[in-house]
Amino acid sequence: MYTITLIPGDGIGPEISEAMKKVVEATGIKIQWEIQNAGEEVYLKEGNPLPERVIESIKKNKIAIKGPITTPVGTGFRSVNVSLRQALDLYACVRPCKSFKGAKTKYENIDLVIVRENTEDLYAGIEFKKGETETIDLIKFIEEKTGKKIRQDSGISIKPISVFGTERIVRFAFEYARKNGRKKVTAVHKANIMKHSDGLFLEVAREVATNYPDVEFEDKIVDNMCMQLVQKPELYDVLVLPNLYGDIISDLAAGLIGGLGLAPGANIGDEYAVFEPTHGSAPKYKGLNKVNPFAIILSAVMMLRYLGETQSADKIENAVAEIIKEGRFVTYDMKSPDDPNPPVGTLEVAEALVEKIKSY
Repeated sequence: MYTITLIPGDGIGPEISEAMKKVVEATGIKIQWEIQNAGEEVYLKEGNPLPERVIESIKKNKIAIKGPITTPVGTGFRSVNVSLRQALDLYACVRPCKSFKGAKTKYENIDLVIVRENTEDLYAGIEFKKGETETIDLIKFIEEKTGKKIRQDSGISIKPISVFGTERIVRFAFEYARKNGRKKVTAVHKANIMKHSDGLFLEVAREVATNYPDVEFEDKIVDNMCMQLVQKPELYDVLVLPNLYGDIISDLAAGLIGGLGLAPGANIGDEYAVFEPTHGSAPKYKGLNKVNPFAIILSAVMMLRYLGETQSADKIENAVAEIIKEGRFVTYDMKSPDDPNPPVGTLEVAEALVEKIKSY
C-alpha cells in the first residue's frame, strides 16, 4: 500500500486528477490518496496558495502527484509550482516527449527527454520592482561596479547559476541516460553572451561529462537548439538545460509530439518527487468534462516507474498508446476534422483506458 499526496489543482485539475486515479487503480495497485488542496481557490479562502500542510504531507509521504495550478500573470501570488520545487529542493524537472501513433503532429518517432534545472536561473524569484528604494539602490550599485547604465524605470531579475546546482543537474541527466539506456546528453546554454552564468553552466557540464565516457556529450547554443529540434529532432536524446531554457524547450518539444496534452512531467530531488502534467489549468474548460487527461495519466506512469512498479506503468502506457492509435475514445483536441466518430469527454477517456488495462 502506497500513501501518495494528491493535489487536484485549479481549473481542469480536479477532473483530470479523478481520471488519473481511476486509471492507476485499474492496475490493481493499492494506493491511499492523501488529498491536499493548493492554488487559486485556496488562496482566496486562506490567503496562501500553498499552505504548510501541503508541504508537510509531501515530506511525510515522499511522493506526490498534482493537477495544474493557476499562476496569475504579472500580479498576484508567485507560482505554486516554483514554490513547491524550492521548498522541497526538487532540483530536476524531467519532461519526456515521446511520439504516439495517431496523435496529430507533423513528426514521427520523437523520443526526447528534457532535464531542466529547477531551483536557480531567472526562476529563482530574486526580483526588484520598478521604482522601489531597493531597486534604485541596486541600479546605483551596478553602475558603480560595472560602469553600465540601467534605466531608472527598470524592473530587475537576478540570474544565479552555481557550480553546485549545475553539477547535480548535469550528473542527474547522465545518470538518467545510463539508467534508461540513452546514448547522448546535450547541454543547452547561451554561453556566448552570458559568460559568467551560462558560461559557468557549460564549463561545469563539460567537467561532469568526463565522468561518463560511455555516454556521448555535446553542447548547443539555445537558439540553435530550437532550430535543430524543428529540423532534425532525431539527432537528440537527453537535453540538460538551465531553468528558463528548459521551460521553453520542453514546450517546443511537446509541440513535436502533438502538444502539451501528451506531455508528462516530474520534479525530483534527493528525498521527494512531485509528478505533474506540463500544461496549465485551462479554467475556461473547468467542469465541462472536455479536456484531454493523457498528460497527467502519463505523469502517473512516470510516478509508478519511480516507485519501481514497472509492470503497472507499462500497462497504462500501452493502453494510452492503443487508445490514441485507435482514435475513437479521445477528446476533441486529438480528433481529425474528417473523423466520423465524435470526440469523448475526460471521464470517457479514463473509462476506455480502464477497460484496456483490465483486458491485459
